[in-house]
Amino acid sequence: MSFSITGKTAIVTGGANGIGLAIGRHFADAGANVMFADMDEKRLVNELGEQADDSNIRYFAGDLREKLTIANLLSATLDAFDQVDILINGSRQVIPSDPLDTDDDSVRTLLNQNLMPALRLSQLVAKRMIKQSDEEDEGPAGSIINLSSIAARRTHPDLMAYSVSTAALDQMTRSLAVAFAPSRIRVNSIALGSVMSASLQSTLKENRDFRDDIEKHTPLARIASPNELTETAQFLASDAAGFITGQILTIDGGRTLLDPVAAPAH
Repeated sequence: MSFSITGKTAIVTGGANGIGLAIGRHFADAGANVMFADMDEKRLVNELGEQADDSNIRYFAGDLREKLTIANLLSATLDAFDQVDILINGSRQVIPSDPLDTDDDSVRTLLNQNLMPALRLSQLVAKRMIKQSDEEDEGPAGSIINLSSIAARRTHPDLMAYSVSTAALDQMTRSLAVAFAPSRIRVNSIALGSVMSASLQSTLKENRDFRDDIEKHTPLARIASPNELTETAQFLASDAAGFITGQILTIDGGRTLLDPVAAPAH
């Protein structure tokens, strides 16, 4: 069975740069209709403006922490493409945290940024997928893919808030996989090691030793390109992965095979 997603419609959040942009472009090249969603409208226009409206690419700018914005994103997708078959929850934020600071609100901030939009959008999109499947045959109804992190399984005090939010995202993946299975909607997660995202690029500019530290603790001794994740996402989105749900697929260059507590998990 091929990994075909031709003719399917995907929503990709975090689609203005880095991993989300790479996945969305790959999906579009593979024949899918893609709605790129992000808060950064300027970046969306710069990256996609010339391709949007006259192709299988559209973009939507808005703050997905707001429930109305999520509803508007789905409406814009349906207006453009009439359906939604794939959801990539790729919007993520990484901020440092201090577990000893009682005024540090980073856990709440990252749960609101990394977990709640993914949950609300998954719920809303799943309802649409169920409605579509009722109108069609008994085949697959849809695929939801969450971008998580190996930080969910590792201990790094400065990344406590990020670790908590990604661990919650992984548990959400499992819970929704069971809840949505009777409706033939699959839910999986990709747990990332160090990938050259926009946030990691910014961190490396500020701390040049950080790259050496990451590579030292990664058996493959390098940072991945966002393009190295795209075909994995396509596989999970395709009917070839039709019996895979509730799984956390790790792509980390072997990082989690090693166990130094202080190794960064970005």
